[in-house]
Amino acid sequence: MATIRPIRAGRPEPEGMHDRAIENLRYIRSTMERAGSFTAVPGTGGVLMGVSALVSAAGTVKWPHLWLPFWLAGAVAAVIIGIGTAARKARVAGLPLLAGPGRKFIAGLVPPIAAGALLTLGMMRAGAIGLIPPTWLLLYGTGVLAGGSASVRIVPVMGLCFMALGSAGMFLPFQWGNLLLAAGFGGIHIIFGIIIKVKYGG
Repeated sequence: MATIRPIRAGRPEPEGMHDRAIENLRYIRSTMERAGSFTAVPGTGGVLMGVSALVSAAGTVKWPHLWLPFWLAGAVAAVIIGIGTAARKARVAGLPLLAGPGRKFIAGLVPPIAAGALLTLGMMRAGAIGLIPPTWLLLYGTGVLAGGSASVRIVPVMGLCFMALGSAGMFLPFQWGNLLLAAGFGGIHIIFGIIIKVKYGG
């Protein structure tokens, strides 16, 4: 009985293609694992931001009438510290800062911060200065929670702590505002900065 044979023999697989494919898959897997365990939030930066906040709090104790300029200066210093240390951490990890976790964190953080700046102006015009500290804590926590949703679990937990402190501040005497800011932007940053530094580096 006759057998049917293919007119053309199948093309032989180029030598080494299988090995290259396996190597590419290993590289992709390694990159995904690094990105999954990478948080754009720098541990060292968090500690330094916390120290900067405590310096602002100390300044307002001595010059209470300048509390807003002190805290705004502290916010500027925190932004500079945060960007610098996050960029360094991403560079050491071999990951781009403005891609993956970094981009998502910034996208989640910036809108609440912008809203907080506008609300600060509105509260100053309305004379509701006492509401500024809890509002800052609430919105910053919201931004960290939203931005950190694609990061490691400790980051959104930090955001929740800021939100809880800000929520409590809404029901506390206005005189507690400086203490709340010190506990949040100082204490929470330092505590979580140490945890992130130990567990996730940077």
